[in-house]
Amino acid sequence: MATRAQRAERRGDALSKERIVEAAIGILDSEGEKGLTFRALAARLATGAGAIYWHVANKDELLAAATDGVVTRVVADVSQGEDPREGIRSLALGVFDAIDAHPWVGAQLSREPWGSALLQIFEGLGGRLRGLGVPEAEQFDSASALLNYVLGAAAQNAANARLVLPGAATDRSAFLGGLAARWAELDAARYPFLRRMAAELPAHDDRAQFLAGIDLILAGIDTARRAHG
Repeated sequence: MATRAQRAERRGDALSKERIVEAAIGILDSEGEKGLTFRALAARLATGAGAIYWHVANKDELLAAATDGVVTRVVADVSQGEDPREGIRSLALGVFDAIDAHPWVGAQLSREPWGSALLQIFEGLGGRLRGLGVPEAEQFDSASALLNYVLGAAAQNAANARLVLPGAATDRSAFLGGLAARWAELDAARYPFLRRMAAELPAHDDRAQFLAGIDLILAGIDTARRAHG
């Protein structure tokens, strides 16, 4: 009869890092970072924690691998032959949607600013600037502006979404309606812009507004390119 150690070893052999990462993503999505423990992961995979440690050294490595898995799929979905401008827009929107669906990804990208996941995004954005005719000397600043906007706006959107019940459009509408009502009551002398925008807030589309920001940055990059000849 096989010993407990032998059974655990066989279960470990059946595992792969990919299976472990997918299970981790499921836990992160449903329970957040606090819920991701090796005990919970072992229970979901019906194996022992030792078998998981064979593939992943610690929780930090697991979080990095899960983030990398999500971002890799986003990057892979963007066609390499796509028009550079549309490629940037597609990648930016893919990251926005990924962080919206997996809010923990935004936190992890901030925690590991030069991890593999963030490098993929930076390369995907910056690598397309040459195709837009952006001079070499301006590409780093341009790519950084795009990256900072994408990560900041996506993370803020995910944070806002957590204030509303997930998937409840009526709750989101009520939340924005209440926020708009508060904006409309602000002091007119101190907050004239917000008072004017109060009517726009309830019906605005987050994704469309995000893409509008990308287009503004791209327009600014194009203006700078033409100004410098």
